Amino acid sequence: MEELVDILDENGMYTGKVETREKCSKEGLWHKAVVVFIINSKGQVLLQRRSPNKKTWPNMWDVSVGGNVLAGEFGFEAAIREAKEELGIKLEKEDIVFIGSVISSNKREDIINNYFNEYYVANKEVDETKLQLQEEEVSEVKWINKDDIIEKIKDNYNGITDKEGCWEYLIKYYEWLNKSL
Repeated sequence: MEELVDILDENGMYTGKVETREKCSKEGLWHKAVVVFIINSKGQVLLQRRSPNKKTWPNMWDVSVGGNVLAGEFGFEAAIREAKEELGIKLEKEDIVFIGSVISSNKREDIINNYFNEYYVANKEVDETKLQLQEEEVSEVKWINKDDIIEKIKDNYNGITDKEGCWEYLIKYYEWLNKSL
């Protein structure tokens, strides 16, 4: 069954319209997406390698969890749902912290993605060898040290998806952590 999403205007306001994710990508309709960075007690972030069958960024290392906010959902609900679907990780509302939002617009071949992105962090210990990966979405996962991911981001997204804004929120979160220690 095709995913349905709420359509937003260019200011992020709900229009009252609902469309398929596919139509959004064909016509560049604005809608919401979420990203979750799962970070362990060592400060490492969990990355997922996108499936080779993905239309955008196939086989690239990406954020821990990400996806569209379905029609009628809040961002935190989508974050919890996507973690369960993609990695088999059960998160509760109390496990995630909202760290910011940004709009993004990218075009790749015939796909136009116009998103209002919400970013979350989940501080969680996860045994990556025991995750239940959603094969059509994720081919593998790994933990990466804070300094290594920051280096990749600053090196023109070397080896990771070039989702501008997204990775910068991770850097800002790490900077905040350093200040609060």
